[in-house]
Amino acid sequence: MTAGDPILSLRGIRKSYGPAEVLHGVDLDIHAGEVVALLGENGAGKSTLSGIIAGSIDPSAGKMTWQGAPYAPANPREAIDRGVGLIHQELRLLPHLSIAENVYVGRYPTKFGCIDRARMVADATEQLERLGLTIPATRQVQGLSTANQQLIEIAKALALNAKLLILDEPTASLGGAEVELLFRQVEKLRAEGVGIVYISHRLEEIRRIADRIVVLRDGEKVREFEKGDVEVRAIVESMVGRSLERMFPEMPVPRDDITLSVENLSSPRGDFNDVSFEVRKGEIFGIAGLVGAGRTELVRAITGADPIASGRVLMNGEEITPRHPADAISHGIALVPEDRKDQGLILKHSIAENIGYCNKEAVTRGGFMLAGRLRAFTDRNIERFGVKGRGAQNADEMSGGNQQKVVLAKWLARDPEVVVMDEPTRGIDVGARSSIYEIIRDLARDGRSVVVVSSDLEEVLGVSHRILVMAQGRQAGILDRREANDVSVMELATT
Repeated sequence: MTAGDPILSLRGIRKSYGPAEVLHGVDLDIHAGEVVALLGENGAGKSTLSGIIAGSIDPSAGKMTWQGAPYAPANPREAIDRGVGLIHQELRLLPHLSIAENVYVGRYPTKFGCIDRARMVADATEQLERLGLTIPATRQVQGLSTANQQLIEIAKALALNAKLLILDEPTASLGGAEVELLFRQVEKLRAEGVGIVYISHRLEEIRRIADRIVVLRDGEKVREFEKGDVEVRAIVESMVGRSLERMFPEMPVPRDDITLSVENLSSPRGDFNDVSFEVRKGEIFGIAGLVGAGRTELVRAITGADPIASGRVLMNGEEITPRHPADAISHGIALVPEDRKDQGLILKHSIAENIGYCNKEAVTRGGFMLAGRLRAFTDRNIERFGVKGRGAQNADEMSGGNQQKVVLAKWLARDPEVVVMDEPTRGIDVGARSSIYEIIRDLARDGRSVVVVSSDLEEVLGVSHRILVMAQGRQAGILDRREANDVSVMELATT
């Protein structure tokens, strides 16, 4: 290699699954010390291309070179040994192992032929501190929040000492403070000469962190921007192949009558304390705050998924304080959880089965599920919510955006009065985000009450009539749409 040559070069990369080609001759260069954003809608080919680089997918055609030499990793271990690491969007931690064991799994430090646990814990602690994570490295991963698990995945990447890192949606479940810590590490790695492929649907992040932008659409490289600070509109139109006038639809005016009331609610574990608010019919009520503020724990308690120590939940003025999810469901409250794969879907079951499990009254008779009734019910809801898929298709064969639509479809088919959405657009592309915002708008227009929890500040500001800001388990304040902005929300979130 000579100075200025790319550390990684891809030429004519193709990938086919049977007769279907999903990558069509992609060329890509990555240089040392640069951050290249790889963008595209779900299904554009980003994950496939990343998997080829990281050794988990074999290309059907094309060539790669790594540091000037031919490169064709047979598996991820071989790619890691060459200095290429991939941090997946989906969490792949082993819950029964400690944080330190997860950070170094498969490459434990040794001393006299045995695992050097003291060194492993010390080194893992160092990586966690780089990300501002104060959890003991000896703690078991099981029970940690999604955001903290994501930071542990990133700590694994930092511990690789790789020459090229692929970060797939690294900030999908992180709040503002955690994102800042991650960006500092990215900038440090860039200064150390590490090449980074950065995949994200948060386009404002891309403008800030990327040196170049490469856009894929339908398996083809359709655009390359020679700088990262590009107007969001130009990026979006390249991704979707059409003009996108506005991301957030016009929100309807809420009604006066109150559907959901939360009075002085507290968690037995101290995740949140003394929280009170009301949500009107046709209102979209946002909940914002940094990671660890108690947002998810609060809505899980409201929907019966987590215990309540004190306080009340009322529907239409009647106390219904749920002790179990079935209590909330029976009173017309539905929860779309933050982790659609672990909590929202049974991935190896079909779309029809996933929708049917939540709507047994509509698809069964005498306790037996009727195939014809299930098929008709599923087809109606697939069309109603714009799911791109067939009822017989397994959930794990779908893009993230369509999986999220299935989770929405299975609950909204019950016509709930209150819909609680925790991170409704986490890890999905700009086109799918737009359609989910339209679903939220339509729910409000029909008089439903919608509660939206989001780590994406632009999102919670864009869809909400009012915003409850949480800080360290406390209710820091409720802002009206007219007074809510990124400054006012963050001031409350950091108090």
